[in-house]
Amino acid sequence: MHQTPDSGIGGGVGRTALLVAAARAIETHRTDCLAGDIYAEHFVRAARVSAAWPTRPAQVPDGDANPLWGRFARYFGLRTRVFDDFLMQEASSGVRQIVLLGAGLDTRAYRLEWPAGRVVYEIDRAEVLDFKHDVLGAVAAGPGTARRPIAADLAEDWAQPLLRAGFDPIAPAAWLIEGVLFYLSAAAERHLFDTLDRLSAEGSHVAFEIKPGLEPPEVRDSAIYAETRRQLHIDLPALFDHDPRPDSAGYLAHRGWSVETHTPFDFAARHRCRLWPEPHDALASNRWVFAARSGGDRSARSA
Repeated sequence: MHQTPDSGIGGGVGRTALLVAAARAIETHRTDCLAGDIYAEHFVRAARVSAAWPTRPAQVPDGDANPLWGRFARYFGLRTRVFDDFLMQEASSGVRQIVLLGAGLDTRAYRLEWPAGRVVYEIDRAEVLDFKHDVLGAVAAGPGTARRPIAADLAEDWAQPLLRAGFDPIAPAAWLIEGVLFYLSAAAERHLFDTLDRLSAEGSHVAFEIKPGLEPPEVRDSAIYAETRRQLHIDLPALFDHDPRPDSAGYLAHRGWSVETHTPFDFAARHRCRLWPEPHDALASNRWVFAARSGGDRSARSA
C-alpha cells in the first residue's frame, strides 16, 4: 500500500491512534475476537512509522505474554467492543445522532450495522481525518450510514462546526469520547463537557474513558508503558496532560445526568476476556463512564 508521510498522523498523539488501530487489527484476527475492524490494518500499513508493527496475533513476539501487543492490545479490543455495544444500543433505541469526539481512526460508520436514518459525526483534527479519508478511499470503503467528518480542535470551538454540519441540539444524541481525555488539558476537558451538556437534549447518552488522577511513578514504569517505549518509542505518560483532572462524571451528575462508572475489569469478566489487575497496573485507574440525560436511562450496560 502507498505510505503517507509521517507528519500529522505519525507524530505525537496521532501515533497513538495508529497504536489503537494495530491493536484492533490484532483483535480482529483473534479466534476469540471481541470486536472486528477489517480496516484497521490498512491504517497501520499506510503510515511509515507503523508499517512494520504487528497486525495479527501470529506476528506478535511471545503472543499474549507480550505486555504491549498482548495485554494492552486486548484492552483496546475490549474497549472497542464495549463502546460498540453502547452506540448500537443507543441507535437501536431510536437515537439518530452519533457524535464521536476525537474520532481518531475509528471506523464505526463503516463497520457497524446501523439502523436506517442514523448520522455519525466524526470530530478530529484535519490531518487525522485526511489520512483516514485517503486510506479508506484507497480500499474503496464506503460508510454504512450517513457520515459527516468535521475538522475541529476539541480544545477550541467545535460546537459551531458540528451545528453547521447538521447536528440538531433539540434531538437526543449518543456521544462517545474514547481515549482522548488523557491528552486534553483540564480547561479543555471542562470546556468539552460544558459544550456537550449544552448541546444534549433529553434522552441523550454519553460514554467516555478517564483516568481520575495522576499515576504514581511505579505505574509510569509499568510493563505496558515500558514496552510501549521500548518497542514503539512512544512514551505515553509523557503525552498525557498532567493538570489535576476535573471530575467530569461528577459534573454531569450535578447537571442532572444519571452516571455509572465501571472499571475495564468489570467488562472483562462479562465478556470472559482474560484481563485482570496486576501490580502497579497502568490499566487499573482507567474508568469507563456512562451517563444518561433524563428521559431514557437504559442501565443494561451495568456489569
